[in-house]
Amino acid sequence: MRAKPGAARLTEGPEGKAILSLMIPMMLGMIALISYTVVDAYFISRLGTMELAAVSFTFPVAFIVTAVSMSFSVGTSSVVARLMGSGDREQVQRMTTHAMLLGFCAGLVVLTLGLLTIDPVFRALGADEVTMPIIHDYMRIYFWGGIFLVVPTIGNSVLRATGDAKTPALIMTTAALFNVVLDPILIFGLFGMPRLEVQGAALASVIANMGTLVVSFSVLYFREHLIKPGTLLSLSLIIDSWKRILHVALPTMVSGLVAPLTTTFITYQVAGFGQAAVAGFGLAARVESLSLLVLMTLGGAITPFVGQNFGAKKYDRVEAGMSFSFRFALFYGLIIAAIMAVSTKFIVSLFTDDPLAAHAANLQMWIVPISYTLLGFSMATNGAFNAMGKPRQAMFISLSRTIAVYIPLAWILSNLFGLVGIFVAASCANFVSGSIGYFWFKSAFSRKFLNQQTA
Repeated sequence: MRAKPGAARLTEGPEGKAILSLMIPMMLGMIALISYTVVDAYFISRLGTMELAAVSFTFPVAFIVTAVSMSFSVGTSSVVARLMGSGDREQVQRMTTHAMLLGFCAGLVVLTLGLLTIDPVFRALGADEVTMPIIHDYMRIYFWGGIFLVVPTIGNSVLRATGDAKTPALIMTTAALFNVVLDPILIFGLFGMPRLEVQGAALASVIANMGTLVVSFSVLYFREHLIKPGTLLSLSLIIDSWKRILHVALPTMVSGLVAPLTTTFITYQVAGFGQAAVAGFGLAARVESLSLLVLMTLGGAITPFVGQNFGAKKYDRVEAGMSFSFRFALFYGLIIAAIMAVSTKFIVSLFTDDPLAAHAANLQMWIVPISYTLLGFSMATNGAFNAMGKPRQAMFISLSRTIAVYIPLAWILSNLFGLVGIFVAASCANFVSGSIGYFWFKSAFSRKFLNQQTA
């Protein structure tokens, strides 16, 4: 039986089962999104190499927009989950309503800045006179979809904060399928529609995102009764809500934006060993992104679980849930490392026969997976600290991996040992951040738990 609207769903029952009930739908939703981006690229590639190249230039900008959107999502989820656990339904309604308004305003900012900076940004990225007109065609429509991306992302995070991960996954999957259907119709002008080419690809994404906005808003308003328009009349309450959301969202945004900068630097380091090495690095990175999907959903599931139980002062459940997460990350990481150890050569051979590219991919897929367990620890503790309203700790853990360890160590070890040093640095960075996260959480939460027991 589904919990009544607005009820805290994660404060009862087996902790592991509750976390898995969030993870599985989240993973299916993420797979749907990844699949549709691949299909999107396929259809655009049918237009020609220049069109594919032009749209590829937009990936860094799209990543930034997504990172901003996800930071608001994490901030909202943290605050709403704690309020849900405390049973303060009126505050949950207020926070949800104001979070959706914040998403709308953020979307307008994305739209305005995006349209004003198309030329300088993409010329800085290396776009030339051939690709710039195509980029204009695509991005002028894409940026209009900013509102329809940020708002439903926040709406889905509220649903997950209530303990319902199935509805957001269903919304995301349906939108992805809708996008896949619209792509060829709008790109190539099927069924009597005009041939819009790259504009059609952008428009398909905007329409699909519009659908997610309408559906997520409707679920929150009509089914969960968590949107209360009357609270929009109070400016002081709106400012208070936004402060609480941004308290978590801004540090999360910093961590999210540092990640692509780190990847850019590492790619530059790998490029020093040849373009084929970059190809191998890119291949291994794609395989790695699929392997880490489970651990990413683990980190995402921890936020609503810990948030609700922390808000309900059920610290024993928080501790038990995190113990489950650490065990899960341990076994999953070991299994993936073992699979990679025996199958890497075969996997790489399916994609390239270039000796240097294969060598780079093999090295990465042998060395880095050894540290996946600790990377899982890092992701879980980041989710937990954000859930408890302690985003600085989460940001420190993330930055300890990227800026403090990965970047400087990759530079040092690549100069000393060559290409292998870069991948050893990645593994070391995961070990350091995971260890810091694990012991910091155990220390901080043990004190909190003991204080609660003796209060």
